[in-house]
Amino acid sequence: MRKKALALLRQYNESEALVRHGMQVEAIMRFYARQAGEDPEYWGCVGLLHDVDYERYPEEHCKRAVEILKENGYDEAFIHAVVSHGFGLVTDVEPQLYMEKVLYTIDELSGLINAAAIMRPSRSVMDLEVKSVKKKFKDKKFAAGVDRQVILDGCQRLGAELDQVMEQCILGMRENHEEIGL
Repeated sequence: MRKKALALLRQYNESEALVRHGMQVEAIMRFYARQAGEDPEYWGCVGLLHDVDYERYPEEHCKRAVEILKENGYDEAFIHAVVSHGFGLVTDVEPQLYMEKVLYTIDELSGLINAAAIMRPSRSVMDLEVKSVKKKFKDKKFAAGVDRQVILDGCQRLGAELDQVMEQCILGMRENHEEIGL
């Protein structure tokens, strides 16, 4: 399942940064799935493909994903999960399931964590701490493109504290740090 998802992501995205972002989100989703007793492969593929249409169709992000995923045999539940990560930004599909709420929350946060990690001398998540990420979160000029309100809304939807979600994301990224380049 992952091999097919990664091939599809690469088919629609030439940017290594976007592919790496997909892998980072995948790693976090797998971590959360294991914590919840769910299928890490399925959750990981949802994370991997969440931005499948972003590079080619930025103005139709989450809309073209529906067509692409249907054409490639993904079911409605998978597609709903992928599309719901853009809730309030590019789509009105609201995250309902726990998996969807996790994806919605961690997509933006993974970008902030990536930026914080590459600013470190080690350029790694392996020595990155929550307090460092939280400091960067508060600095609106740092990774200015990261929508902090989406992250906070996502934490509320999950019923989780920001520090806890940051820690889970870091731990998830650490598990796959070599492949994601951190």
